Amino acid sequence: MSGQDPEPLSETSTPARVGVLGGGRMGAGIAHAFLLAGSQVVVVERDEASAAAAGERIRASLQRSVDRGSTTRAIAALENALETGVDAGSFADAELVIEAVPEDRALKSESLRRIEAAVSRTAAIASNTSSISIDDLAAALQHPERFLGLHFFNPVPASSLIEIVVGGSTNQELVDDARGWTEALGKTPVVVADAPGFASSRLGVALALEAIRMLEEGVATAADIDAAMELGYRHPAGPLRTTDIVGLDVRLGIAEELHAALGERFAPPQLLRDLVADGHLGRKTGRGFYEWSE
Repeated sequence: MSGQDPEPLSETSTPARVGVLGGGRMGAGIAHAFLLAGSQVVVVERDEASAAAAGERIRASLQRSVDRGSTTRAIAALENALETGVDAGSFADAELVIEAVPEDRALKSESLRRIEAAVSRTAAIASNTSSISIDDLAAALQHPERFLGLHFFNPVPASSLIEIVVGGSTNQELVDDARGWTEALGKTPVVVADAPGFASSRLGVALALEAIRMLEEGVATAADIDAAMELGYRHPAGPLRTTDIVGLDVRLGIAEELHAALGERFAPPQLLRDLVADGHLGRKTGRGFYEWSE
């Protein structure tokens, strides 16, 4: 979680109390963003050890924001606005709860049912999924009209975008609220219909898969493929470096979803499958298409 935090774009505000289910890299980043925007945030994890780790992860991220002057709020105030635990009952008074568990359809459906059982009837529920159909996930809920996708990008504090994914049952007022929350976080919203891979994942994975095929075929080195996109098309990071940052396992999961929905053009290359099987997942494991040091 590095880089300059985006500045707010409008006078809109985030919900007073926000819940996040899952305190890994993405969940912690989402919590960080809402804390800087002035929300109270409760993060719920699967066990006490994971909850404690999530708390440490978020507090360290908040301290970095304070140290580089990205917020005028004192670290004590930010930490006091954060709560971590294992009881989804802590979501009872949240106005918005975001599911941020790993990209597994069954796990996300189960998590959304758990959230809906805990929140008030007026609370909004969102998924941070990067590829799974919002309508498919909405089938787990009794009130799908209050559900939508809020696709954050890694690293959340430094990213400028949130993809708002609108399901077939999503209330338009909720979409309008989500635009306001996004701007209050200092980010730019893009609104897309529920379609395979939405907009960002579909385009990003298409480019990444072709880059992996080129590497597999010996067209060029990883560094040269990335340089072609960085220097020729002004991409801030090439498709292979971006895949390392996102996680090869994450990209493989999205590719498999898109392959099932859209056909062979999204078939994962064997090189990607092999690297994931060998545990080379990118920056988080120290090796992917590149070697990463601490």
